[in-house]
This record gives sequence, C-alpha cells and structure tokens, in this order.
Amino acid sequence: MIKRATSLPEQPHSHDDHSDSCGCDLLHLLDGVDTFTHRVFPGSKELFRGLANNQAPHTLFITCADSRVSPEMITQARPGELFVCRNIGNLVPAYGEMLGGVSAVVEFAVIALDVRQIVVCGHTDCGAMKGLASGAQATADMPTVQAWLRNAEAARSVVQTRGLSEDQIVPALVEENVRLQLTHLRTHPAVAARVAQGRLALQGWVYDIGHGKVSVFDESLGHFQTLGEARARLLRKRAAG
Repeated sequence: MIKRATSLPEQPHSHDDHSDSCGCDLLHLLDGVDTFTHRVFPGSKELFRGLANNQAPHTLFITCADSRVSPEMITQARPGELFVCRNIGNLVPAYGEMLGGVSAVVEFAVIALDVRQIVVCGHTDCGAMKGLASGAQATADMPTVQAWLRNAEAARSVVQTRGLSEDQIVPALVEENVRLQLTHLRTHPAVAARVAQGRLALQGWVYDIGHGKVSVFDESLGHFQTLGEARARLLRKRAAG
C-alpha cells in the first residue's frame, strides 16, 4: 500500500537564473521520476498491478491548474481514487456553452467511470479570480484566458453587488465561483440524471493554501462550513440512513 504523504518533497532551486533554470527544472523532474521508479514503485507493486488495465475512481475532482494545488496531497488519496480535471479557475462551462475538454471529462467520468461524487475545488489567492476581479484589461494580452473566464462572469456580477472592500473581493469571488460551477454542473445531462437518481453527489470546496485547510459548501444553508462541521453533517446524514 502506498504510504500517505507526511512531508513535502524537497523544493527545486530558485528561478533567479532563468538561463539555467530550464535544464535544472527538467533534471529535477527526471530525478523525481527516478526516485519514484526505484524507491516508491517497488513498495506499491500490487496496487499498480491492479491499476494497470483498468480504473474505478470514486470521485471526479475538478480544480484549478494552479501549481500550489495538489489534489492527491490535499485529500491523501491513492492512485486510482481521483479522476482529476484541472483548468484555469476550476471552471465548468454550462452544457452547450463550450462543449470541449471539461464537458467531455464530466461526461466520461459520470457515464463511463460511474463516479459517485464530483468535487469542485477553488483555492485562496486564485490568479483567475484576481484577473476576473480586475476586469478585461488584466487579461487583454491573453484573449483565450479572457474568453475562458466568461464562464465565471456571473460570480463577478454577484460579488459586485455586495459593496465589499478591495481585500474582500477575491476571497468572495473564489467562493461564489465554486457555487456557480456547481450550478453549471447540474446543466450537464449526465450529471442531472445521476443526481436525480441519487447516484451522484456534488460538493464545493475552497482550499486555503496558507493554512492547509478546506472549507466545504453546504447548499442547504447556503454558506461554507469548516471541515469539522462538514464531516459532522455527513456523519449525521449517514447515521440517519
């Protein structure tokens, strides 16, 4: 069995000398693969042998492409447990709006892999939400990013009505965006059908990078809860049967 992570791997060198950084970064990655092949893999051969020809993940985990967000580390999940979809801003276009990679991932995960839950996970200090908050000018030189962020425009409209201070806007956008993407998810036929059948659960998270904590959206109450509150709620629900 793979051991759960107890510490972070050693960080690579600083990026001060860009002329040398590409080669060093690639070497760092190759060194990591070598460590995996010769130190990690041998102790988990049975696990990977079972995964070699099929997968049966229990969760579709939709999160941001931000390098600081590591789904498997945050959840301490083993290989084969999470089907991960990462993109700028952890967005899920409403069905029919931008049929493409994300829509295909959702459809495949729900129908072909029969996942039991979907988690949409935002995070603090999100660059996509900063860009959204700053307006079109912030992404003027990135037209593809600008077009993609339209999938979160409704979240910005909601947050703008609240009269928040400048330092409150991005955290509020992070949370409102998670709520919006859960709404978008429900427009996907495969998701709507499985939710109606009670075969699929949806959940929204916000990961706090600086504190290593996750808050969980409670749709019945309309706000985010601490991890402890969310776990207690799910345990009560399970006990009620």
